[in-house]
Amino acid sequence: MTGGPGPSGERASRGEGIHPPRARLFAAVDLPADVRASLAAWGRSAVGAAGDTLRAVSEANLHLTLAFLGAREEEQAEAIGALVTACATPAGPLSLGDALWLPPRRPGVLTVAVNEEEGGALGWLQRAVVEALVAGAAFEPETRPFRAHVTVARVRARQRPREVALPAPPKATFRPPSLTLYRSRTGPGGARYEPLARVSLADRPSVRRSDG
Repeated sequence: MTGGPGPSGERASRGEGIHPPRARLFAAVDLPADVRASLAAWGRSAVGAAGDTLRAVSEANLHLTLAFLGAREEEQAEAIGALVTACATPAGPLSLGDALWLPPRRPGVLTVAVNEEEGGALGWLQRAVVEALVAGAAFEPETRPFRAHVTVARVRARQRPREVALPAPPKATFRPPSLTLYRSRTGPGGARYEPLARVSLADRPSVRRSDG
């Protein structure tokens, strides 16, 4: 008995039920190489103090996130990259601060706070990126206030970090060299961040900011 392709075959032939490829995207400012190296070394020492409850973030993956978009269709990435890089403006000077467990009540990551020095524009840049993504990419921003930080270690699954004294984080004052839209790829060796769009923040004209 010969039959037709059936409902599922007909839907597949029309492209129904087939989801387009998606990518996990986030916008971030990059860190100078020496700052990344110092934070990576501190992260490893913190992992040594806390034992097997933590997993250090690799030096290459250290960054300061401005907006996490989550999974988006791959074909949207180019337009989203253009929205992000169009916001470029110098975002320093910045300085490394204290160790910071986030979220505070049940930590999932160990971070180092990033403080904005007088005359810095990190807050303005973060707001500009978020507003551009809301207007042009249907982005739904977090409701909690932006807290600048760099994640240096992650709490392992089903673990709670030990209450131990951590070494003091490194001290550094720096200017972020670039603004990047990243794609996060996961694999057996952990996450890998692929830059999709990047713009230098050096020699960019400073914006005229208004906090009112």
